[in-house]
Amino acid sequence: MLVVPEPLAPECIFEVLAAHGVEYVLIGGLGAVLHGSTAMTNDADIFPDADPANLARLADALRDLAARVRSLESPEGVAFDPHPDLLAGMAMLNLTTRCGDLDVAMQPAGLGAYAGVRADADEFDIADCTVPVARLADIIRSKETADRPKDRNVLPLLYALEDEIARRRDAE
Repeated sequence: MLVVPEPLAPECIFEVLAAHGVEYVLIGGLGAVLHGSTAMTNDADIFPDADPANLARLADALRDLAARVRSLESPEGVAFDPHPDLLAGMAMLNLTTRCGDLDVAMQPAGLGAYAGVRADADEFDIADCTVPVARLADIIRSKETADRPKDRNVLPLLYALEDEIARRRDAE
């Protein structure tokens, strides 16, 4: 069971994405948590395959999640139509859903093409779903490239985690 702050219910998000057959890679803070980070996160960040058929499945999943655009002025979010063409044209979409906050990154900082990130991804079994999670090195690179204050704050912890994982692997 993942332990994250309320009201994020990542298992719910993963189940809906799986039910709709959405191809994606989990990135960001929740991805780091699955690798062992103790840093807390309040949202799930996904990098979906931009294939039109996949974006149509993602649009259906977002409707199922009752996704709304996150807004400081409107805590319940702003209604929108998650049409595949809209999704294809966005770099980043910050959403609130019935399962918690979800960020859809079509062009995540520092991460190149989807196929390469997916090919290198680790897989975790969560809530009867196989969740592809970007390698910790990819998550770190993305946070370094984004260079936001919140990313700079967590990077020392992620570097230490990466070193610890390498030490364990070398000891095996």
